[in-house]
Amino acid sequence: MPHYSGPLLSRPAADALHAARDAGESAWSGSLDLGRSRTEVPLQADAWQWRGRLYPYPARLKDRTIYYWDVESFEPVSRFAGSLIKLVPTEWGAPTFEIDGIKMLPTAKQSPVEDARAKVALVEPRGKVVLDTCGGLGYFAAGCLEAGVARIRSFEKNPDVLWLRTLNPWSPDPDASEGRLLLAHADVSEAITQLADGSIDALLHDPPRFGIAGELYSQAFYDQLARVLRRGGRLFHYTGSPNKLTSGRDVPREVARRLELAGFRAQLALDGVLATRR
Repeated sequence: MPHYSGPLLSRPAADALHAARDAGESAWSGSLDLGRSRTEVPLQADAWQWRGRLYPYPARLKDRTIYYWDVESFEPVSRFAGSLIKLVPTEWGAPTFEIDGIKMLPTAKQSPVEDARAKVALVEPRGKVVLDTCGGLGYFAAGCLEAGVARIRSFEKNPDVLWLRTLNPWSPDPDASEGRLLLAHADVSEAITQLADGSIDALLHDPPRFGIAGELYSQAFYDQLARVLRRGGRLFHYTGSPNKLTSGRDVPREVARRLELAGFRAQLALDGVLATRR
């Protein structure tokens, strides 16, 4: 799907537009692409202009929600198909997303884009072929492209997440990557069996929680990761920091042990596990 190029509004931006109009100002300066850029927006009594097109002032918007222009009105960037999935604004500009109210990316201490860059740096992607198992909003892929990756193969199972990506200006557009980003709508637990032995130089694994996608934490899947990654290749596996007292489990150390059995040297790093193929 092509990337959306219209304005994106959150409640603070919409309130600022209203306030500028009510104050009799002729223009408002701010961001309509979640902090990617700033622009001056000419104001009229009943409409405002952006990139040569007029838009109506929206009604009062909800907090923690991003809105896009859907032909006739501003609509939330959310979908419900068994689960509610939505793009959620952050103080950093780059959004996170939620599934049934569960935040999928860490945003408490820094931008999810900066968080992804730090993890990407651990696998040193420059000039390499990288496997991105669970693409999400594409922040790992964006970090790899910035770092000079030769090619990154990214898989995303959820079609609604792929839709969110087309509306998020922080998500990389495969069509603008000169063929370096290959994004597939597929379940990586199945697709990985089609990848050749040792065909991947570095690997980024950011699965959903164990309770949602336990197969992506299985020994069988880790064996597949070891098969496709060349010897000496690095893997970063995001685990987060689940509460050991409430869960009764030490997920990062469980992951490290399974990776060791699969043929890796593993150590805890950041909020996950960094491993090297033996």
